[in-house]
Amino acid sequence: MQGQTQSISFDGREIRLTTGRFAPQAGGSVMVECGDTAVLVTATRSNPREGIDFLPLICDYEERLYAAGRIPGSFMRRESRPPERATLIARLIDRPMRPLFPAWMRDDLQVVATCLSLDERVPPDVLAVTGASMATLLARIPFYGPMAAVRVGLLGDDFVLNPSYREIERSELDLVVAGTPAGVIMVEAGANQLPEQDVIEAIDFGYEAVNELIKAQLAILQDLGISQVLPEARTDDDALPAFLQKECGGAIGEVLKQFSQSKTERDEKLDAIKAQVSETIAGLKDNDAIKVAVSRHSKALGNSYKSLTKTLMRAQILQEGKRVDGRNLDEVRPIQAAAGVLPKRVHGSALFQRGLTQVLSCATLGTPSDAQEMDDLNPSTEKTYLHHYNFPPYSTGETKPMRSPGRREIGHGALAERALVPVLPSKESFPYVLRVVSECLSSNGSTSMGSVCGSTLALMDAGVPLKAPVSGAAMGLIKEGEEVRILTDIQGIEDFLGDMDFKVAGTEKGITALQMDMKITGLEVKTIAQAINQARPARLHILEKMLEAIEKPRDILSPHAPRLLSFRIDPELIGTVIGPGGRTIKGITERTNTKIDIEDGGIVTIASHDGAAAEEAQRIIEGLTRRVSEGEVFNGSVTRVIPIGAFVEILPGKEGMIHISQLSESRVEKVEDVVNVGDQVTVRVREIDNRGRINLTLRGVPQQEPTAAEA
Repeated sequence: MQGQTQSISFDGREIRLTTGRFAPQAGGSVMVECGDTAVLVTATRSNPREGIDFLPLICDYEERLYAAGRIPGSFMRRESRPPERATLIARLIDRPMRPLFPAWMRDDLQVVATCLSLDERVPPDVLAVTGASMATLLARIPFYGPMAAVRVGLLGDDFVLNPSYREIERSELDLVVAGTPAGVIMVEAGANQLPEQDVIEAIDFGYEAVNELIKAQLAILQDLGISQVLPEARTDDDALPAFLQKECGGAIGEVLKQFSQSKTERDEKLDAIKAQVSETIAGLKDNDAIKVAVSRHSKALGNSYKSLTKTLMRAQILQEGKRVDGRNLDEVRPIQAAAGVLPKRVHGSALFQRGLTQVLSCATLGTPSDAQEMDDLNPSTEKTYLHHYNFPPYSTGETKPMRSPGRREIGHGALAERALVPVLPSKESFPYVLRVVSECLSSNGSTSMGSVCGSTLALMDAGVPLKAPVSGAAMGLIKEGEEVRILTDIQGIEDFLGDMDFKVAGTEKGITALQMDMKITGLEVKTIAQAINQARPARLHILEKMLEAIEKPRDILSPHAPRLLSFRIDPELIGTVIGPGGRTIKGITERTNTKIDIEDGGIVTIASHDGAAAEEAQRIIEGLTRRVSEGEVFNGSVTRVIPIGAFVEILPGKEGMIHISQLSESRVEKVEDVVNVGDQVTVRVREIDNRGRINLTLRGVPQQEPTAAEA
């Protein structure tokens, strides 16, 4: 069980890959380690399945809380369904891996990455992505690799490779770049309104490091005596594609050139052509090669018809520069936007539509206790901005069961969340927890960027003082040999039949989020730069249309949104506010009908629908935490009388006691002879004892004359 360990010196850090020791029955396995972070990655292949026309690839990322020396907090005290961030890492592995398998492969493939140990200086996600490539190569699965991934941060003016969690928090950029020898294959980024050129340089910087990891993987294979299995070229020998080209190629081309038609009309015409050619094939003799080819596989006709449509659509774009809806390559679809479309029971709402893509976004303002607690391996333990994305089947005119959010919904929500986080106000200036839900009502390409736009409008409608509004556009690509065309604001058919889906979100100042996925094996950085630069005028055009709906955040919150007051107290006095067993803070909340949250750093947040009640709670807490000095004079109310003295509330929530001997210059037989509950008195702080108790006196303190109302 010794195995073989290879080390890679990478940007001053050592990455260790151990093969032949763990998971011996997996097709291929590798333990990837850096610092004290260890990720076991396996790749396994099983026999192909009959009757499917897609690659059945599953990429899973598993977290084990023992990796950080923790026990799960659930009732069962064991890991259950993957947390959201684990699902996002699984997608991070899947997205660059999927295009690298041959189109003809129908074998069941599964890549499993398990984080076994976590060093807070070394995030495991990019190690898992690189490990997936290495495990696949070791499993001798046909694969257009190697592939590797790195993270790039920006601290000051310097790019940093694979920054730690703390460095990521301080960084102006959090960029993951994955690539192959053919070029960049995936980009995932969040940025603090960075200029386009800075992001392009970061991608280029990251891809250089990716190349070093690719070379290292090839060197390890050579040391182990393993030859990489490259996919063999397979051609379709039957005559079906040529038959379809002859029978219906011209008709399909004519439909694609009818620019004024709607998507529904185009789809109906294409379906009619397919049905007609299917009838033609059915009328052929049983031994005809075309009929045999169709009968051999139930999806042969559909796949070949789709392939022909794809070829004709791409040729039209490359040769004529026209898209199926008649737009130029850099043209955005018609935009409609509206804010405040729902009653104010919903704190903020907006409807954003671009072409046939329509998204309804709804914003909710919550209190600090509404923050989401994160029970995963990431050091950050809570989220105060939540973005959820829903994609019901009616959005594409389909019917299917409605289930819990899948990986796609989680990923799209996370992308929109990442795009908006850089422009949210600070907790000190706007202490609300924010949740936005984007309901995709109609989908024809780029609903995630529609969610970014709609959510910006909804937050502004809710009165959230954003630093700047954010818009987004999805860019596409058609690449045939050296011919490359970048498409702005792709619609569904262009996403489905194109080579790239590149989402760019940002403000007028710069980029806040990127996500690029490829269907080819890589793309040069210069082409990516062209797409990023072409996205900017589209983003600004969309932003201009959005601001016509609502120019700035509303000055007044919804009457149904909670009112929050936030202020800071001395952290050492938190216990004073809470009181024994929480009695003090419970008494304040009951007295004022408010909700109070206190953070460890001393930030107090009071929530109430009644502003006066919130201010009263603040006065009480400030009174409790104000430090009283000897000799200070206060006007207070007698709250209790006991045989040896009286208690006076000198500040909201803070009492002191007047001993019976301090009630008068002369001897007092009975406390009630001088003061009673409810009396207003002027007292001086005589002393504060070593237990913090405040002792008061009336002796030598002039009393205010009662007003007529008090007399």
